[in-house]
Amino acid sequence: MTDRRYDLDWLRIVAFGLLILYHCGMFYVTWDWHVKSSRASDAIEPLMMLTNPWRLTLLFLVSGAATRFIADKLKPGPLIWSRMGRLWPPLLLAVFVIVPPQSYYEIVEAVQAMPAAMAAGYAGALDNFYVRYATGSGNWCDADGCLTTPTYNHMWFVAYLVLYTLALVPLLPLLRRIPKAAAVLIAGPFLILTPWLIMAALRITLFPIFGESHDFREDWYLHVLYFGVFLFGFAIAKYEPFFERCVKWRWAALAIALASWSALIVYYNAHPDGVDPPEWLRATMRGVRELDAWCAIVAAIGFAHKHLRNVDGPARRLLTQAIFPFYLVHQTIIVAAGHHLDALALPLWIEAPLLIGVTALGCWLFFDLGRRVPLLRVWIGLPSNAGPGRVKSNDVTAREARQPSGG
Repeated sequence: MTDRRYDLDWLRIVAFGLLILYHCGMFYVTWDWHVKSSRASDAIEPLMMLTNPWRLTLLFLVSGAATRFIADKLKPGPLIWSRMGRLWPPLLLAVFVIVPPQSYYEIVEAVQAMPAAMAAGYAGALDNFYVRYATGSGNWCDADGCLTTPTYNHMWFVAYLVLYTLALVPLLPLLRRIPKAAAVLIAGPFLILTPWLIMAALRITLFPIFGESHDFREDWYLHVLYFGVFLFGFAIAKYEPFFERCVKWRWAALAIALASWSALIVYYNAHPDGVDPPEWLRATMRGVRELDAWCAIVAAIGFAHKHLRNVDGPARRLLTQAIFPFYLVHQTIIVAAGHHLDALALPLWIEAPLLIGVTALGCWLFFDLGRRVPLLRVWIGLPSNAGPGRVKSNDVTAREARQPSGG
């Protein structure tokens, strides 16, 4: 049992940081995204696959653990009030202020990609853009479907946390008894096997039916996966044997994760778009993907608990507060900056670092302004009771005022 969890703070910081870098990479790969570089290619896709299977699953696990520390100090009513007060304002700010530019540039690039004759019919697509965005009356449609607005885009993570927190409350008595009851299920090698088998079963059975849409109304595969992981994080937050086992298995888990990642890269290279693998192979590789995901999570938790559980200082306290505001605004900066940088046709070795630098600077300015203006703090996910310009401790601890915002 621990009262201060610096290792989980560091995990959260690193996971969100990787997510921001991942979204910078999304501008340059062939995978579908809001805007694309005119020089997009598959060159860095193997590198992107290093974090793709596990980083969001880890964030939901850490979010569940953070919620446990709050729940142990608050009754259900204050717990809901506390979490909704920290999640809803940033979500609303995102939907109506931060995300609209992403939709704007997505429409701009869609129109630019159309043949001239077709694009002429979209001459007024951006007239009264914000009103049409906010009222859902844009009628921005093409052969792939229509752009639905208003939307939360990358803030789906926060929207799902809202839902999972509300669903958690009725389960509180049961969850506090799970660690001892289920200890045998994660003993020894079952630390790897049990969660992996569950995750693989979900990927093999539910993913082909529901896919991953990030539309909370129909995203049932991800709901089962992420809510399950969120509950698991809540249950094991104060169960020290779980973290000790992750430390013990960290090197083996890392080796398995890297081997699984290598197998996935070989598989995807052998079966690019248009080349369908046999169904048995497709199902097998879905299982391999989840083995990669869970082993990477075990390794991350193990190394963090081994090396970072007692590591504190000004950097951790600052980054723990800054990382959620960074997450809140980063994608809009990437989309807008990427669109305009692409038009300059700079060499990629200049453009890509410049995009990362502009994103980092923009995120810092957003956070620094928000923390210094008392009326803005709650809107960027910070506690409202800290003085302007002052960094308040935001640890994963037993005190609600020091919980990580947004998770």
